[in-house]
Amino acid sequence: MNTGEPELPGLYSAERRVLEIQAKLHRWAGDDPRRRFDDLFNLVADPAFLLVAWDRVRGNKGARTAGVDGETARYIEAERGVEGFLEELRADLKARTFQPLPVRQRAIPKAGGKVRYLGIATIRDRVAQASLKLVLEPIFEVDFLPCSYGFRPNRRAHDAVAEVHHFTSRSYEWVVEGDIKACFDEISHPALMDRVRRRVGDRRQTCPGPGQGVPQGWHPHRGRHADGYHRRFPAGVDSFSVAEQRGPVGSG
Repeated sequence: MNTGEPELPGLYSAERRVLEIQAKLHRWAGDDPRRRFDDLFNLVADPAFLLVAWDRVRGNKGARTAGVDGETARYIEAERGVEGFLEELRADLKARTFQPLPVRQRAIPKAGGKVRYLGIATIRDRVAQASLKLVLEPIFEVDFLPCSYGFRPNRRAHDAVAEVHHFTSRSYEWVVEGDIKACFDEISHPALMDRVRRRVGDRRQTCPGPGQGVPQGWHPHRGRHADGYHRRFPAGVDSFSVAEQRGPVGSG
């Protein structure tokens, strides 16, 4: 998608521009379920998308936590300047010289003596990830089922609970709860990227990664990775929800 060479916009006009482009992407994806999108990378490096991505990263409580480079959002604002920071990031993205830094790992104790490792990306990498999410989200949103609530915009766990309450109040008798052990550790990158390539033809956004696993921590599409990946299961799993099953179907 040709976006021209716009200057760094103000936040209000940037949000307007991003919403307009997202609406187009969403409409085109809905009109043709088989459509593959090319030339999306220019949008990731678009000044409006990067500014909105920065605003979302800065507004996240994790903005106070630095990655391996030691820089927080406040440090970037005070010492480097947001405009210069975004211009440098945009130049690297457009020149295809952008390289994410390793995540900083932090061990979080769990019940039973186990440990969960969080991967903390740098602010710079988070902004790039958030910009990519702004581009991809309206495309993939079209493909999700109404009964899917995980990590989707304007949806939350409370909405899923409300739907369960709605149907259990109208003759549904069982709720099936399940969990996938070490879900984010076991996600296969080749399988995940196969799913992404069904919609995205721009290879600049679908380059190979490591064999498996998705870092846990601040990651704008970590949950979407899992949601999209696990839709590889047979169609029966998608419909195996309280919203689509009557009577006793099992327990868990």
